[in-house]
Amino acid sequence: MPVIECHVLKGYTDADKSRLCAALSDAVRGVVPAAPEAVTVMIHEMAETDYMRGGQHRAPAPARPDPTGVVRAFLGAMEARDLNTASAMLGAGFAMTFPGTGPMTTLQELIEWAAPRYRFVKKTYDGFDAMQSAGDHAVVYCRGALSGEWPDGTAFDGIRFIDRFEVSGGLLTRQDVWNDIAEEKGQR
Repeated sequence: MPVIECHVLKGYTDADKSRLCAALSDAVRGVVPAAPEAVTVMIHEMAETDYMRGGQHRAPAPARPDPTGVVRAFLGAMEARDLNTASAMLGAGFAMTFPGTGPMTTLQELIEWAAPRYRFVKKTYDGFDAMQSAGDHAVVYCRGALSGEWPDGTAFDGIRFIDRFEVSGGLLTRQDVWNDIAEEKGQR
């Protein structure tokens, strides 16, 4: 039964602390074969006046945005065709790669590339997985099934997909997409 105790400065929201507890639980379970209910996480909060580093009291750093929330918001804006909101979520140097493409850097490039392939596409999600990379970005995978319409108006559904995103500073910097659209379209 793993027990994790974590000390943080006061100032983080309940949602931030819940995310921290979940991440610590997942990290332990990646090494220790414990059921989720067997992992205990305790956060001890300290006042700024009770903590010094380098001879100075310190304030807590702001929590990073939830990378899964950033990805969900982007995908929601894209599905709603709110391209202004989606574009505002892209960081400097953003690049996306879809099956059969080189890197695209704007949503307009994606729309032009997709236009002859399908009228629209919607995603049903089976799950999201997020982790912090060794660098300064988080990696988020989402997976599920695509549905929509081919250019001739024929419906499709149940097409597998996986998207991989990199999120830095609350903005998307990379998207890689894998799906079976070409295989499905080839069977028509």
